[in-house]
This record gives sequence, C-alpha cells and structure tokens, in this order.
Amino acid sequence: MVATSDPGVARGTLMDKPEVRVLRVELQPGATRSIHKHDDVKFHMFMPISGSLELTMGSTTAAAPAGQAYFMEKGTPHGFRNTGTTVAAVFEVFIREAAPKTASKPADTEKNALALAQLLAALR
Repeated sequence: MVATSDPGVARGTLMDKPEVRVLRVELQPGATRSIHKHDDVKFHMFMPISGSLELTMGSTTAAAPAGQAYFMEKGTPHGFRNTGTTVAAVFEVFIREAAPKTASKPADTEKNALALAQLLAALR
C-alpha cells in the first residue's frame, strides 16, 4: 500500500494493463478521498469491500455498503470517506480505451477478463 495525498488514505495496484487497472484503497477511520475525476478512462467501478463508506458522485452523497458496485462514466466527479471506526477498503476498477497501436490480442483480453473475474470472486 502506498500513501496518497489524502491523509489516512492508501492504495495498492492489483492489476495495471493497457485496458484495465484495479486498485485496492484503504481508508483509516474518518479519512476522506477528496472529490476528483478520471478523464483518462472509459468507465470506473467503485466496489466497497469492508467498513462503513459514504460515496459522493456528482451532487449525490449516500452510504456505500460493502458488496454494492457503483458505475461511473468518464469524468464523473466523485469522492468517498470512511464514516466508521475501523479501516474501510474498496476496489476501484478502471476500464480504458486501448490505443490502436497497443490493442490486445484476443488471448490477452481473455486473460484480463479471467483475472478480473477471479478478483471479483474474492469479494464473495
């Protein structure tokens, strides 16, 4: 895990391929991941895995229970905070457009899909 610019927030990269990036983000009690957006992705999935989190997407803020997945399109402003008394964790999955010169071979795409499926199965 590597500290971020937000106090009490750390992240680790679980997968980083041209088309998909998966992070595990941990927040200490009371920590906040400030509002930000991703303009370099096609879409972004936010999946709480433990703890008590509150998610802000655009102008909406709501509790984000573990096991629920949230879909955001490119450029959606969002942030989240740990509202509990224990460490909270979340997976973030970013899907990017492959550049034409680095397009995946079918076998690479299948490997990426399998790795993502295995990661999601670990949530259960």
